[in-house]
Amino acid sequence: MTEITGRTAVITGGGSGIGMGLARELARQGARVAIADIMVANAEEVAASIRAEGGEALALECDVCDRDSIRAMKAAVEVAFGPARLLFANAGATSFDPLVEMSDDDVDWILQVNLHGVMNTTRAFLPGMIAAKEGHICATASMAGLLPGWIPVHAPYSAAKAGIIGLMMNLGLELAEHGIHTTSYCPGGVATGMKDNNARYRPARFGGPGEEQLEVSEASSVAHSHDFYTPEAVAPMVLDAVRHNRAFVFDHPDQRAHFRRTYSGIVEACYDAADEWHASHGTPKANPEGARLVHSQGREKLWQN
Repeated sequence: MTEITGRTAVITGGGSGIGMGLARELARQGARVAIADIMVANAEEVAASIRAEGGEALALECDVCDRDSIRAMKAAVEVAFGPARLLFANAGATSFDPLVEMSDDDVDWILQVNLHGVMNTTRAFLPGMIAAKEGHICATASMAGLLPGWIPVHAPYSAAKAGIIGLMMNLGLELAEHGIHTTSYCPGGVATGMKDNNARYRPARFGGPGEEQLEVSEASSVAHSHDFYTPEAVAPMVLDAVRHNRAFVFDHPDQRAHFRRTYSGIVEACYDAADEWHASHGTPKANPEGARLVHSQGREKLWQN
């Protein structure tokens, strides 16, 4: 079990949407909450509401695409609340433009804030968790990352969110010996206000910020219809998964059918095709020596000749 009460929690993108819901629920469950956001006024508004209800909250400006900004935010958290043992790498942005119509800045921004932002934030806080042999990292991915074909005209976003899932799953294996757990949260439809605010989060080096509304392509908007939940409704689900050290947390159980079509349908069909190929053409000749363990500086590792 991961303890929440009495712990210091950091939430990036905590000034609105899912991050705001997580910040308030963490405070309600007794955590000291550091709310980091590129729009610090939003973070301060959330922090003030938490303090007004008797909780401990701190607002900090942070651009997750900038490693120095993350380091400065981390230092401020430790001065105010001590080392963080709960990290919610939540900051993100989205796009529904065809890939060939996106500028280099468009693509770089989506990949940087969604994937590199999670990587940067995780790398900043992880050494302290390893030293303490305690911690939990929850990254906000997306159902569009788990099921990349779920919503079309969403390519860089889906790629980044799929990368988050890969990062959290692989890192979970790496960190098990240190008592640290990872969770990928895959929202399936949460009303975050992103349509109005997306461009405002865009740093100047990526061509922002802006005031334009997010345009959802027709192909994306008609792909699936589903209910959108509030951040306040999904936050307790996320914290329940963190408390129980689950690798994933979903919020729309009815989307199981899409998962089955993708993995039980598409992926299983690919394995069937591989079985048929081996049956018809024979199994390819393996590396004669195969994989073997070699010793390097006292450690065993897998090596493929």
